[in-house]
Amino acid sequence: MDHLDFRLVKAFVTVAQEGNVTKAAELLNLTQPAVSLQLKRLSQDVGVTLFHRTAGGLELTRDGALLAAKGQQVLAQAAEFRQTARHLSTKLRGKLRIGTIIDPEFTRLGAFLQALAESGPGMDTELRQGMSGEVAIRLKRNELDVGFFLGDLDDFGTSTDAADTQSEVQFFIEQLSRLTYRVVAPPGFASMVAGRDWKELAELPWIGTPSESVHNRLLARQFGGLKQNIVALVDQETSMLAMVRTGLGLSLCRESIALNERQANGLVIADRVKLETSLGFACLFARRSDPNVSLAFDVIERIWRGEH
Repeated sequence: MDHLDFRLVKAFVTVAQEGNVTKAAELLNLTQPAVSLQLKRLSQDVGVTLFHRTAGGLELTRDGALLAAKGQQVLAQAAEFRQTARHLSTKLRGKLRIGTIIDPEFTRLGAFLQALAESGPGMDTELRQGMSGEVAIRLKRNELDVGFFLGDLDDFGTSTDAADTQSEVQFFIEQLSRLTYRVVAPPGFASMVAGRDWKELAELPWIGTPSESVHNRLLARQFGGLKQNIVALVDQETSMLAMVRTGLGLSLCRESIALNERQANGLVIADRVKLETSLGFACLFARRSDPNVSLAFDVIERIWRGEH
């Protein structure tokens, strides 16, 4: 087989996914006989029986199932090739300023930067580390083009709809992942946090964070009018955990880290409370269609879908 006709592969993969020529023909905007002919041609080209007919429709053979999986990969790679070519044709040049937060492993920053370099080789990147609130501020000041963000941007005017054109919408954000925050305490605080609610926990000593941090915003929303007993203020997650280990007070912590700290250092996790939030990738709404920004969103979506 010297030449691969992508139309045949697309027809085959679509029928494999639908299990029915009629539905596949509708999706492909073709007639049923045309789709059947494409399947026959592909089967002849590869020398493999692709389907068995059953009372319920078409069923993939073992060889057909293997080729269907490969066909999906081929189509995904072809789409990525076209996407990269499209971005290159728009003459992607200049610098993309990226706001980064927390640890790079959690945001998949390395994979993102590598894929970005491959998809937009004419574009330079500049990283600026900070807290989520600082990312929002820098986007507003046009000091960043895109950035990672923890928490909600609703207070700033947020949209997840690329077709949204309302003037009050200031940010566009792509949600990448949901995550849970837990309250961690020193080992000696076990009896003080067990079974306690937010009101009772607020009275205990806390490691505070600046207003730009997701910890501050999450707790401010949760505590409302309650006065939090803050005994120290830090702006780094590693410093917060170090202070908790020394017995200074309580802190918010990502659940995965909290579980590890309990195992490794004996920290206590409050059992009655937790907070849910999300990791997102944001830009100013007015910049969403800029070529460099558009490429960044295409790449980050691909990375988080596991298609890189």
